[in-house]
Amino acid sequence: MKTALSAAVVLGGLAARATAQCRLLPGDAGWPDAAAWAALNETVNGRLVASVPIGHVCHDPTYDADACAALQKGWTRPMTHLGSSSSVMQPFFANQSCDPFTEQSKPCQLGNYVSYAVNVSSAGDIQAAVRFATKNNIRLVVRNTGHDYFGRSTGAGALAIWTHYLDSIDFFPFSDASYNGTAMKIGAGVMGYQAVQAADAAGLVAVTGECPTVGLAGFTMGAGHSALSTSFGLGADQVLAYEVVTADGQLVTASPTHNSDLYWALSGGGPGTYGVVASMTVRTYPAAMIGGASIALSAAYTTPEKFQQALAALHALLPNMTDLGADIIYTATNSVLQISPVTVFNSTGEYVNTTVLAPFTARLAALGIPFRAQYTTLSYLDHYATYLGPLPNGNLAVSSYQFGSRLIPRSVLLYNNTALQSVLQNLTSHGVILAGSAADYRSKTMTTTTTTTTTTTTTATLLKKNDSANAVLPQWRDTTVQLQLITRWNNTPSAWDAMLAEQRRMTEEYVPQLESVTPGGGAYVNEADFRLQEWKRDFFGVNYGRLMSIKAKWDPEGVFWVLKGVGSDRWAVDGEGRLCRTDQD
Repeated sequence: MKTALSAAVVLGGLAARATAQCRLLPGDAGWPDAAAWAALNETVNGRLVASVPIGHVCHDPTYDADACAALQKGWTRPMTHLGSSSSVMQPFFANQSCDPFTEQSKPCQLGNYVSYAVNVSSAGDIQAAVRFATKNNIRLVVRNTGHDYFGRSTGAGALAIWTHYLDSIDFFPFSDASYNGTAMKIGAGVMGYQAVQAADAAGLVAVTGECPTVGLAGFTMGAGHSALSTSFGLGADQVLAYEVVTADGQLVTASPTHNSDLYWALSGGGPGTYGVVASMTVRTYPAAMIGGASIALSAAYTTPEKFQQALAALHALLPNMTDLGADIIYTATNSVLQISPVTVFNSTGEYVNTTVLAPFTARLAALGIPFRAQYTTLSYLDHYATYLGPLPNGNLAVSSYQFGSRLIPRSVLLYNNTALQSVLQNLTSHGVILAGSAADYRSKTMTTTTTTTTTTTTTATLLKKNDSANAVLPQWRDTTVQLQLITRWNNTPSAWDAMLAEQRRMTEEYVPQLESVTPGGGAYVNEADFRLQEWKRDFFGVNYGRLMSIKAKWDPEGVFWVLKGVGSDRWAVDGEGRLCRTDQD
């Protein structure tokens, strides 16, 4: 086992204060000694990792000029962080503890990074980690990639269950009362691009996130919007069964017929809250060609007024586009509109051109706005790589932004688009980037199976099924756009205070403006402002009471805690990073 802390990585400023109402920190009375950690390491076959933040190469006494320069250059690429058991892709939650951009002489501290991680290779390793943490009153963190806007992959003094290398993928026939087709069983560490590639090799498609390096387990537990959502629903709608390690260290199956309450909560009720998912079995669908497209236009080639009319026209037409089978991903500022991609399953680029996008391009022509367009007919893997790649990193930078979000109901686009556009125009005038994912988010099912002498093919009827079959926030089902509000994060150390001020503006100014024109809406629990005040209402809505009762049943002692998760207000993190109870239940 590696030593807990190298000479260059110190905790710094953590007082020894043990209490039964708080999780322990290193230095507290009762913190496990070296022999206890060594015993855990033996139990998990040498897979215990003592955290050394990857930024240590930029600080004395382990400064390495070449390694530091390479780290800084690659800091915004997901793959830079994926191999680390402690790194996180949202800079705020690292709190400059071991930042590669701060001065070389500044000590590298663990700070908010987990103290240890178990690089789990099996459900047994997860069980051992859960039992060790509960026995020793240590905070637990469940992490995969660190692709995380809420700091749920961090935690001072925590033991992380690092699922990243639980990456097995298997396909097999599956049949029950609701689904008859091919299923995919995946380990909890599988990322989107891995599932897309494996499914393609098997002649199938699977519902994954739009960012290739997002893990499917966390994506699914939060609801999970996808470029295939119009055709097949949200990620949470795909799950047939989970294998879960519970707070008492037991391994159980959760499905519609086994531990159905736990299955319901895990399917859209928020990640990291009810247990540790070791694997999921999800629906897959026969592969088909994808009609795709991208369109780009710039305000530099028209007037500001006409550019805003084009953005208004896009939003007004989105419900019709989703009715025609499309998913539409777009970004917009006050100077550029980029639609990329349009995704239509079992279709062609010609259909996208002449049917899905024709009303919008006709509107652009009427306004005299030039645009650049591309239309494609590709396999889903090639479509995914073309528009959301290059694989594996994808086309989005990390550690570069901060976020807010809102679910935009279809009714707002149809009947109150003028007010919405007024808000959006004001937001973009203040430098906010809009990033929308438009789809029909009602859940779908695959019900028709055709068998010939050589093949069995399951086809989509795209019928709406019982949307209460999982814990997805009901507002998703009336949503057309999951809209993120994004402001840029400046990694320059001197900009820290300005970035915190911009975060406050997200909470106090930007998100409330969007809320004002979407009454009764909600927000995506995986992509939102982590300071959101009405989080119970906006993330969980009418499901919160039932989710809380399931949490109390399966995790009565609060072993699993995440910021803004169900039951999280019964705990709080103090100024030292210590997780403590706020109630006396």
